[in-house]
Amino acid sequence: MEAIRLEFKSEIKEKILELLSSFSSDELKIVEEDTFYESDFKENKRKLHERAEKITKGTAQYSTFEELDVLLEKTISKYED
Repeated sequence: MEAIRLEFKSEIKEKILELLSSFSSDELKIVEEDTFYESDFKENKRKLHERAEKITKGTAQYSTFEELDVLLEKTISKYED
């Protein structure tokens, strides 16, 4: 699914919700913006905390630019076919 952000005057909220309610839950899901971004924020925070911990403990694995270039080339060629 895709997500878009709408900004509107509070007076038309009822009309917008009425229009959106004509779609099925398979076609459209209304997600409160705070909830939408909060879940992404928490997940990103968790991932960054894990990575920072690995760096602090000295267990992080690093790659050279050359190694990264090889990995990217392999990934790109995999999806070019």
